[in-house]
Amino acid sequence: MRFRIVTLPAAITGGIVLAASVFSAPALSQQLLGQAEWQQNYDSAQRNQTTRANTPTLSPDAVTATEQAIIQYSTIVNQGGWGQVSKERLRLGSRGPAVEALRQRLVASGDLDASAVHGDIFDSYVEAGLRRAQSRYGLSTTGVLNAGTVAALNVPADIRLRQLEVNLVRLRSYSGNIGNKYVIVNIPAAVVETVSNNRVVTRHAAGVGKVDRQSPIFNSKVTEINFNPFWTVPASIIRKDLIPKMRKDPTYLTDNKIRIFNQQGEELQPSQVDWNTYEATRYRFRQDPGADLNSMGFVRINIPNQYGVYMHDTPAKGIFGDDFRFVSSGCVRLQNVRDYITFLLEDTPGWDRNQIQAAIDSGDRIDAPISNPVPVYWTYITAWATPDGQVQFRSDIYNRDGLGLGGQIAALEASDSEASEY
Repeated sequence: MRFRIVTLPAAITGGIVLAASVFSAPALSQQLLGQAEWQQNYDSAQRNQTTRANTPTLSPDAVTATEQAIIQYSTIVNQGGWGQVSKERLRLGSRGPAVEALRQRLVASGDLDASAVHGDIFDSYVEAGLRRAQSRYGLSTTGVLNAGTVAALNVPADIRLRQLEVNLVRLRSYSGNIGNKYVIVNIPAAVVETVSNNRVVTRHAAGVGKVDRQSPIFNSKVTEINFNPFWTVPASIIRKDLIPKMRKDPTYLTDNKIRIFNQQGEELQPSQVDWNTYEATRYRFRQDPGADLNSMGFVRINIPNQYGVYMHDTPAKGIFGDDFRFVSSGCVRLQNVRDYITFLLEDTPGWDRNQIQAAIDSGDRIDAPISNPVPVYWTYITAWATPDGQVQFRSDIYNRDGLGLGGQIAALEASDSEASEY
């Protein structure tokens, strides 16, 4: 692979700090950077697939499991925690003192059996232990010690303990009756879960907001599905992305089927706009429908909220194969979105899987109101556990834990760029 509307208290969410704009630049920001992920088939993201518990991240069972994980990590801290691993690139067949240090670190966190603590050869046992650790941190299970894995492993045990304690408060805030059927968007994990009767039905890799264009935390309900939608470019994207792109490539709008309209609704040609100024911010930019190019792909999922964000498909499927999926301007892009909208529409008459596909294939703008709007929770959970004993950690992408874990982000980006080597 290249690899609500009730807002939670700031003390629980870690503070909601929004960028100047939280509107979405769905796939456009990828295109503006010259990327072409839509040419790769990452919708299934096979390399990222690991065996996961079907316990929802937001559930009483997760709260209980996280309380147990805090006891476990308190013991690790009281026993001296764990040491640091080398930044040296290690993989199957490597040998030396760095491998022994890696063995000790994996044993300390329970990812390698204590009987394998000694030895300077990176064997299949070490590889399997490293894959388990990578899964714990939401990383691609390559079995290779890369920059992102080093950064995750080298967070001290006492910081991980505090991370669990901070997030236990957040988890408890959701432990009441949040419904029998709902959706969880866990922003730092860049993952969406659909839940029914306290079990995960589907789990989707997601693209969420960049550090400077953060996805907000809120509760709402999914009310409507728009098939084959237009995309209206938000003002922030016009200024930050579209104008600079047009200065470099005057054919960009035409190539990407983006039209310009003035305040009277009259269409303008790109040549009629002075791209050396910010004149363009006075106009409306709309991208034609079309799943192969439109930044929302073939579907938009409407969620009434004060931030103007929503969920949608994307032609840029390559992001779902990356560990670093903080790529949008606040909205959430979904992997395997057909499964997601099937879940949302299953109680709405006239919308089975075949009818959903027919709406997509038609190419026409079709709106499907949801009979029973589904609750959706956009959350910020960076540490939790499940009843089977799995303890999970994610990078504090927006620095809301207050534990100084933001430094892992650059390492994650570096790992994505080098993962194709393995």
